[in-house]
Amino acid sequence: MRFTGSDWKRSRRLGFSTLETGKELVKRPYGPGQHGNARKRKPSEYGKQLLEKQKLRFMYGVNERQFRRLFTIAVKSSEVTGLAFMQVLESRLDNLVFRMGFAKTRKMARQLVNHGHFTVNGKKVDIPSYLCSVNDVIALKESSRDLVAVKAALDTVVGSLGYVEVNKEKLEGKFVRLPERKEMPQEIVESQIVEYYNRLL
Repeated sequence: MRFTGSDWKRSRRLGFSTLETGKELVKRPYGPGQHGNARKRKPSEYGKQLLEKQKLRFMYGVNERQFRRLFTIAVKSSEVTGLAFMQVLESRLDNLVFRMGFAKTRKMARQLVNHGHFTVNGKKVDIPSYLCSVNDVIALKESSRDLVAVKAALDTVVGSLGYVEVNKEKLEGKFVRLPERKEMPQEIVESQIVEYYNRLL
């Protein structure tokens, strides 16, 4: 079941900006509700692992079943599992649409992909969880090139990340390589997530 509540409240509960803007925590850097500012007990080791998992899962907007499936893909990689897992998440089509600047948030990117506005290597793909490969070209469909929301998102983009190339004139981007760890959220302790799932395997 997909989360439909407030992203801001969820970020405050986690003490982490799932939108990657930090805006959710500026005015109220504590949990929501009457006791949000109360002192919390120190979490157990399991609690820390669960928190890191939830931070990463909510940031990418992935449900538990999908999240675990992607983890099993990462385990099979020759790369270090934690890094491989984050690289797999970054390879999702909705995430790349967001990273390329075609959408201001991943939620918006997910909607755009769901509604069939994007192609991958010239073929329409309307599955947000579609895993792209290096060198895949993601483009706005010809009939969707006048979307105001996409143009507004692109206008706010200052620069692009090293692992994607974006051509604003052609309204397309290329997934040029897998991201390095330093290019992904530094607040995540992926080793804790690996330990969490190792308990279950």
